[in-house]
Amino acid sequence: MADDVDFLPGDGPTSGISVTLTAGTLQAIRERVGKRGVSAYLEAAAQRQIERDNLDELIADFDKAHGPADPEAVAAKRARLTGGTSDAGAAA
Repeated sequence: MADDVDFLPGDGPTSGISVTLTAGTLQAIRERVGKRGVSAYLEAAAQRQIERDNLDELIADFDKAHGPADPEAVAAKRARLTGGTSDAGAAA
């Protein structure tokens, strides 16, 4: 793999690495995807985690610039999206 080329998650050539997992985690993965699907499963999981990390950073930057979101406004928007009630005491 070229060291001077930047790739986005999911792009570029594949590269083999060694990964250590607990036996239970590996067993659960293999039960879901079979022995030959482990690499694809881990690739997808890593991409989702990168997306979540990026979103957490965006939220932290927004909160730093504008303060935390209003819990009542969040509850109202959640209710609108899910068709539920806008219970401000609901867990975020």
